[in-house]
Amino acid sequence: MATEAVAPQRTNWAPVMALGLAMLVVTSEMTIAAVTLPGIGADLAVSPSATAWVLLAYALPMAAVAIPAGRWADRADVRAAFALAMIGIGVASVVVALAPAFWVVVAGRLLQGAAGALVVAVYMPIITTSVRREQRGRAIGFVITIMTVGAMAAVPLAGLVAGGFGWRAVFLVKLPLVAAVLWVGLRTVARLADRGLPVPEAPLVRETLLLGGAVAALLLTFEEVDARPVVAVGLGAGAVALAFWWSRLAASRPVLALVRAPAFGVPLLSLLANAFTGGLVGFLLPYYVADVLGGGPDLTGVALLFFVGAMAPLSAVAGALADRLGTRLVAVVGGAVTVVAMLLMLTLDADAGLADLAWRLVVLGIGAALYNPAINAAMLAGAPAGSEGVAGGVGMTVRTIAMTVAPAASALTWTLSGGGVAGFRNGATTITVAVGLGLLVLLVPVRRS
Repeated sequence: MATEAVAPQRTNWAPVMALGLAMLVVTSEMTIAAVTLPGIGADLAVSPSATAWVLLAYALPMAAVAIPAGRWADRADVRAAFALAMIGIGVASVVVALAPAFWVVVAGRLLQGAAGALVVAVYMPIITTSVRREQRGRAIGFVITIMTVGAMAAVPLAGLVAGGFGWRAVFLVKLPLVAAVLWVGLRTVARLADRGLPVPEAPLVRETLLLGGAVAALLLTFEEVDARPVVAVGLGAGAVALAFWWSRLAASRPVLALVRAPAFGVPLLSLLANAFTGGLVGFLLPYYVADVLGGGPDLTGVALLFFVGAMAPLSAVAGALADRLGTRLVAVVGGAVTVVAMLLMLTLDADAGLADLAWRLVVLGIGAALYNPAINAAMLAGAPAGSEGVAGGVGMTVRTIAMTVAPAASALTWTLSGGGVAGFRNGATTITVAVGLGLLVLLVPVRRS
């Protein structure tokens, strides 16, 4: 068994900066690749529906292997694992950029996703080994600020690069940043000399195949439910069977014990519910703008800038508040503001304009800024020492599942309601109920064992 990482007596902010930039690279890969799809389709002679695998091939391993990667990271040298992840992202980016055929693009994206999952796996261990306990909320808020500010620039920058230099350049433009993050990480992230990079053993490989297969099948279920419902049912059944098989393994017991512990499981359940706001951003808002207001993607993009613009500067402040006032209190306030924002969304009608969307999205951004750093810090505090990697992996998996299910559920509600204002309001009502349940969960007192 690996020794537990020792909390530092002094906070080292350089690894936090490197981690924030690494997380920016990982999360932006989910969005900037979208601008390359038309170019990939034309250059490699694949259909628009097939190019969707450029996005899916990245998202699947990100969620599917996050938990096994976290378990492996808890036994590894954090600095070496971080370096391996950044090298993996860089190599995979070159593979995609130089791909002579579409299957090579998909293979490269799968490798990118796996490397991204490893970055997520070392997220909480780096915070633990670099930041004093009483400053961890501030550090998490700082990372979120870097991610959100970077996200504001990443997509338009990718569009300019794709337009000026072609789709392949989009996957290469981040390499200097990857190299810089790798250099800073090697110089500043604490080295755990007694760990190294352990060779994955048979039980971990078995767990990866079963749990990863279950998560991947679940995500694909919602991808196929509209076009091929019979396939979706089969995938759903397969996900349940693989998850049950995994739960019978001895390797699953630490993960299940972590999730069942109230100190970790309660904020995790709240995160699952709160992440359903992804249904608003990922489906309802674009369709409301297009079908009700008669606007285009440019109007949706401008409106969402108000959400990101409110969230980015407040995240670091919210993290500091979580350190001072307690993670639970700040998360409750953030959840309550998010509920208010969703209730305000229900008042939108066919006569709304950009200003009506903007100020409501500012309120939603304030709620997200308060909630996210606090809930991540709460999960980190609720994870036993030595299990920070698996805690980060579980959090990533749950968030990804919610962000996949929420747009699918919103689309179903929209369709059953006949679209329009009624479809938007019914979909927003569903999200409001989910976010409200996430808030109620946090109000239940938790007794630490």
